Amino acid sequence: MTTQVAGILLAAGDGSRLGQPKATVELAGSTLAERGVALLREGGTELVVVVTGAIPVELPGAIEVHNPDWLSGMGSSLAYGLRALGGDHVPADCVTAHGHVAGATDIEAAVIALADQPLVGSESVRRLIAAYRDGATVAVAAYAGKPRNPVLIAREHWPAVLDVVGGDAGARPFLRAHPDLVTLVECGDTGSPDDIDTPEDLARVREALLP
Repeated sequence: MTTQVAGILLAAGDGSRLGQPKATVELAGSTLAERGVALLREGGTELVVVVTGAIPVELPGAIEVHNPDWLSGMGSSLAYGLRALGGDHVPADCVTAHGHVAGATDIEAAVIALADQPLVGSESVRRLIAAYRDGATVAVAAYAGKPRNPVLIAREHWPAVLDVVGGDAGARPFLRAHPDLVTLVECGDTGSPDDIDTPEDLARVREALLP
């Protein structure tokens, strides 16, 4: 049986420096949240959880998990996403979905992506999943050898991630504490991990997408 991998899209922030919630920013005809879901779906994930906070985001084919603690940082959003897939400690009123997290117990790994990195390509997700199926339990996309996003973490490590997650660091504390587990997967030819944090960043990304 093929191992099932889920996607977690972190899209909870209010975009204070950008001037609007990042999930709603339109880029080349799609919102950043829509692009993030497509990235994970096209990359081969079985289902996608979108963790929201500042505003609700309803996307066909994705499961919305609301993080009421989103102001505390990205770490809490990652925790809510992993707990939703793990089936524990997520209040029912925090999950609004087109259905429910059906099949979550069959998920053996999760690819974590950020909504504000729209130039990441779906091939990076495919490569992380391929690395996992080749034996890696933690796979990190690298660009010119430098680790960035997305990140794949096998289910066996989720409790350890949840033990250290917090603030805006996301999975970084876990990755730094366990460098022996990390497999870097070069993805520099598949896209760019450039963030959209400011209007200037958004303008640069829009220019990069021009034909």
